[in-house]
Amino acid sequence: MDIAEGTPALHGFRMPAEWEPHSQTWLGWPERPDNWRDNGVYGQSIFAKVASAISKFEPVTVCASASQWANARDQLPHNVRVAEMSMNDSWFRDSGPTFVVSEGKSSSGHNVAGIDWNFNSWGGVDDGCYIDWSHDLLVARKILSMERIPRFPQSIILEGGSIHVDGEGTCLTTEECLLNKNRNPHLTKEQIEDELKAYLGVKKIIWLPRGLFGDDDTNGHIDNMCCFVKPGVVLLSWTDEESDPHYERAVEAFTVLSNSTDANGRKFEIIKLHIPGPLYMTDEEAAGFIQVGEAKPRLPGTRLAASYVNFYIVNGGIIAPQFGDPKWDDEAVRVLSKAFPDRQVVKIDGAREIVLGGGNIHCITQQQPAGPQA
Repeated sequence: MDIAEGTPALHGFRMPAEWEPHSQTWLGWPERPDNWRDNGVYGQSIFAKVASAISKFEPVTVCASASQWANARDQLPHNVRVAEMSMNDSWFRDSGPTFVVSEGKSSSGHNVAGIDWNFNSWGGVDDGCYIDWSHDLLVARKILSMERIPRFPQSIILEGGSIHVDGEGTCLTTEECLLNKNRNPHLTKEQIEDELKAYLGVKKIIWLPRGLFGDDDTNGHIDNMCCFVKPGVVLLSWTDEESDPHYERAVEAFTVLSNSTDANGRKFEIIKLHIPGPLYMTDEEAAGFIQVGEAKPRLPGTRLAASYVNFYIVNGGIIAPQFGDPKWDDEAVRVLSKAFPDRQVVKIDGAREIVLGGGNIHCITQQQPAGPQA
């Protein structure tokens, strides 16, 4: 189902905040051996753990390739739907659709629709994470078709992990990602802002200069760096260690946020969420990747882009990564519990495994909003 004419905002749609009610969550199923060590065994185990945790709060659909469907079905709880779908990798935050809602008055007659962004594997043939993303280009379209939800095709290259909204007109993003020449070099900052406003239904874009230090795969996605707790309140990936290369980025972002207001004129309350580690890829972990020459190599000693900001908000819960850091794991749970007093914080131990592949819990999930009628 396509809406060929116009933009979501013209039809009365906006991207809802992640804390607004979901009808379900979508995940892919990891398998590529050059990005998931030991043929995906560990990655699949942690994806199953995340899907199971989410399924306690809301319906979950996991999409797996034909060769992996039975394996996924065996590993996942019975209340999780498993659908067959081809994909190049399993980062549904970025290859899946961005869902938008209208307050029941859209000219299309629907109150949930999806944006099908263009995708180039986080940087194209020269700079992306792998060189064939032909299956990923169809993921959003397939999901929207399965759900019989109208689709807004969009030609600009954009990943869902590069944007975060408060549902009331404000969008957070980073210049490091959206202004990177490996995405949309023909567009100015103002032109990108115009597209975000027309498709997300937002009125104001807050540009942080850079994302998390070491988040090179995505060129600094916002969902590793900063996110909304509610309108006017944000969580920021932080470190007090001035010698840590992330410190400069954190202070830079704090300064921008401190001097900004949201679309409704609120000054931001900034909650600092300390990063773990630093964590580095071990020799053993790096040895588990089977390099076939198509994906970015995973090298021992690489600093991992680990951030507690990369959690996922579900109906009534927070699905939170834990990295095996005895100090900062507990601190993150404390901060998140205080920031979201009405939600149950569920700890996912072993989230380091997702970081080895280049992201975390928020990166592998995609929420489908319930729409106003719920």
